[in-house]
Amino acid sequence: MAATTTQQAARPPVLPPPSGRAGFGGTLRSEFTKIRSVRSTYWTLLVLLAVSIGIGAAISAGTAANWSHMAPSDRATFDPTQASVAGLFYLGQLVIVVLGAMVLTAEYSTGMIRTSLTAMPRRGTVYAAKVVVLAVVALVVTFIAAFIAFFLGQSLLASTHDSATLSQPNVLRAVIGSALYVTTCGLFAFAAGAILRHTAAAITSVIGLLFVIPILAHLLPSSWYQDLARWLPDAAGRALSVTVGPQPPNLFSPWGQFTVFAVYTVILLAVGAFLFRKRDA
Repeated sequence: MAATTTQQAARPPVLPPPSGRAGFGGTLRSEFTKIRSVRSTYWTLLVLLAVSIGIGAAISAGTAANWSHMAPSDRATFDPTQASVAGLFYLGQLVIVVLGAMVLTAEYSTGMIRTSLTAMPRRGTVYAAKVVVLAVVALVVTFIAAFIAFFLGQSLLASTHDSATLSQPNVLRAVIGSALYVTTCGLFAFAAGAILRHTAAAITSVIGLLFVIPILAHLLPSSWYQDLARWLPDAAGRALSVTVGPQPPNLFSPWGQFTVFAVYTVILLAVGAFLFRKRDA
C-alpha cells in the first residue's frame, strides 16, 4: 500500500490539453511591444508631429503677417484649412513612409525575423498583426497631428478674419482625410517593404511613386496628364485637402481618389502577404 502511494505521488502532473493554434491576440500584443520598444519609432513619430504642426503653423503665421499685402485674388483663393495641414500632407507622408518601411524590413536586416517566425510560425498571423499595429499607431498620431495643426493654424489666422471652423463645408473632411491619407502612405510603404525586404529600396520606391512620378507626369502633354492624374497615388491627398474652390475637373471626388489609393495599397499588401508566406526568412 505504501509503495503504491509513493508511485502515485511521483507520477508527473497531467499537462493541460493543447489550447489550439497560436492566437492573433497574443501576436498583436507581441508586435505592439516590438514597435514601442524600438527607439526609432518614438523619434519618427516625434518628427512627424513636429513637422506636421510646425510647418502648418509657420505657413499660417506667415500668411497672417502678410495678409494686408496680399492681392485680392490671392485672398479669395486662399484655403486656410489646407494651409494648416500642409505640413502633414506634404512632409508628414515622407516621415510615415520611413516608419512603415522599417516595421518589417528592420527585422530582415537584423535577422530577428527568424526569431519572430520561430515564436509564431503562422506567417499570415504575424503579417496581419504588423499591419494592424502600424495602422493603429499611425492613425492615432496622424489624427492628433491633423487636429492640433488645424486648430493652431486657425488661431494664427484669426487676425485675417478668413480662418475656418470644422462646421464649414469640407473642412472636417480635409482634416480627417489628411490623416487617413498619411496613414495609408505608411501602409503602402509597409507593403513595399514586405515585397522588397530592404529598407532603402522600399523607401526609395515609395518616394518615387508618391513624389517623383507625379512630377514627371507634368512633363507629359496636357491631355495625357489630365487622363493620368486621377490614377496617381498622390491625387488622393490633393483632392482631400482642398476646401476652397471647385475640385480639379480631371480628378474623381475626394473620397473617390482616396479609394483609388486605398485599392493600390490593398493590392500591394496582398502581394506582400503572399510573398511573406512563400519566401524563406
